[in-house]
Amino acid sequence: MGEPEGAVLAMIKEDVIILAIETSCDETAASVVKNGSEIISSVVASQMDSHKRFGGVVPEIASRHHTEIITQVMEQAMLEAELPFSKLTAIAVTEGPGLVGALLVGISAAKAVAFAHGLPLIPVHHIAGHIQAAELVKPILYPAMALVVSGGHTELVYMKEPGHMEVIGETRDDAAGEAYDKVARTLGLPYPGGPHLERLAATGEPTVKLPIAWLEPGSYDFSFSGLKSSVINTKHNAEQRGEPFKAEDVAASFQHSVVEVLVEKTKRAALAYDVQQVIAAGGVAANRGLRAALKDAFIGTGIDWTIPPIELCTDNAAMIGAAAYIEWNKQNLADWDLNGKPGLALT
Repeated sequence: MGEPEGAVLAMIKEDVIILAIETSCDETAASVVKNGSEIISSVVASQMDSHKRFGGVVPEIASRHHTEIITQVMEQAMLEAELPFSKLTAIAVTEGPGLVGALLVGISAAKAVAFAHGLPLIPVHHIAGHIQAAELVKPILYPAMALVVSGGHTELVYMKEPGHMEVIGETRDDAAGEAYDKVARTLGLPYPGGPHLERLAATGEPTVKLPIAWLEPGSYDFSFSGLKSSVINTKHNAEQRGEPFKAEDVAASFQHSVVEVLVEKTKRAALAYDVQQVIAAGGVAANRGLRAALKDAFIGTGIDWTIPPIELCTDNAAMIGAAAYIEWNKQNLADWDLNGKPGLALT
């Protein structure tokens, strides 16, 4: 047989295989991802039990745990991938936002591996990673709209094309996940509060009147501080008056208020920007009530919707590998002076 013709050779592309590292908060994670869409391996070590007794993440403890386990997590990811380092195209790592001490552990580890094996280093935005997790489920259809809901972020992000991200709406105070955790503490629920509050809400009815901050007409911004304060006041007033207080109904009412404004503004933005697809991303996107409401909201609209499985909504390194593929195609590489940026902007 003869050699393949030039046209055929041009179609043959070498796979881009990236070892990605994520240490922005309290999960130490590493993953090997191929071409930004195929997970070859994914390892996540949670610190939840260490932080539980403090009622939240303690930055110094998080950093120490990352330091203790990052090497084992990376080794396990490579072992499960059954690949030598020589087969890797690049190393990717979360640059920010996040806890600066935690970020620095991951960045230091990524630099060490990249230097030792002569590999390029790719910096990745944590929120871009959450959004690109959708690519690990099915191809993203552009233009797209992403609803990012996590402990520290609530944003609507318009994506005209791969790598283009424009924040068109964001929280003006508490993020949705932050409000979930604070309300959970008010109701006496253990850390992490969000999942416990969701389970409690499933046993109640949304019969308690709580406010919804729609803000000015046409705004895609969010505000959950007033809603959180209203829950706190409702509990205190009931206790002071000796009135019955059904925590499950308050939880259901709180969740109803959060989900209604998230879904309505996402749908409004998606229609206004004429997108092909809506993506829900971030830890709060694991909330079953939100997932069901988003699914129902886009029935009959002609807009595709994608919510990654729960394990890809919470912090993981596979999502960093997916986002790194876009940065690789743009040749957005880091120098050895790469540093952690806790307040890194998305755009």
